[in-house]
Amino acid sequence: MLNPQHLAIFSAIIRAGSISKAATQLGCGKSLLSRQLAKLEQDLGARLIQRSTRKLTLTEIGEQVLHEAQRIDAALANIEQMAGQHQQEVKGRLRVTCPMPAVGRLVPVMMEFCQRYPQIDFVLQVEDRLIDLIAEQIDVAIRVAHLDDSNLIARKLVESQRVLCAAPAYLQDAGIPVKPEDLATHSCLLYVNAGRVNEEWRLLKDGQYHVARVSGRFQSNNGLALVAAACSGAGILLIDKLLVVRHMQSGDLLPVLADYQLPVGSPVYAVYPARDWLALKTATFVAFLQERLFSNI
Repeated sequence: MLNPQHLAIFSAIIRAGSISKAATQLGCGKSLLSRQLAKLEQDLGARLIQRSTRKLTLTEIGEQVLHEAQRIDAALANIEQMAGQHQQEVKGRLRVTCPMPAVGRLVPVMMEFCQRYPQIDFVLQVEDRLIDLIAEQIDVAIRVAHLDDSNLIARKLVESQRVLCAAPAYLQDAGIPVKPEDLATHSCLLYVNAGRVNEEWRLLKDGQYHVARVSGRFQSNNGLALVAAACSGAGILLIDKLLVVRHMQSGDLLPVLADYQLPVGSPVYAVYPARDWLALKTATFVAFLQERLFSNI
């Protein structure tokens, strides 16, 4: 009869990419894992991995065994989640990912969550790329975007508002715009997406749209770079409020044309893998995000 532990070790080795890395992650010796992998191959009567000095390559049967081993991993994880829910305790390690612009908002909320639930540990992975939550074992991802259909569960946290803002020093030197047409005479900070520059800003008041043609000496495809430029007094910025809410609360940036409405920005979602048994820690954290993360944006 196969030892389930040997299957779990085999899966961990493939996930880590090498026996050495798997040994480090599991906190055991490399020789122990090698012996247990060899024992699994002996029990099966087949080689699962072709070993070389540079990488591990799965054999055909190795790919099939890995698929079943991962199913066993998922079943064991479900059992652990069931036990956690049965105990009604919010505890364990939460692996969370978010894009760089959300870090300033997310980290204080994570610390507040830790204070409320002292048996929770966080691992925060800051990534602007769209990562595979299942492959990288992520519990919750914060995504600021319109989402495609997938096998993931997405809980909308907020429709991100947009705001016009500038540093007090800039407004003191250049003057305060009173109508959208005034923006044409100001230095504006422009967002670039796929080589296209957003040079038309649409504002709404009393049911009427105003289109302001804008220009400026600083452009970027990175929102945080634009925020830094605005805080340094480089000009007026149109951006999702998520990125500047703390700067506006501190007075580093002031609202401009606040009596005009701006188009809605990208929605903010909490995304997590679809599971038959969602861990209590994950469900509680997502609910906490809805309550605290963007409550005042």
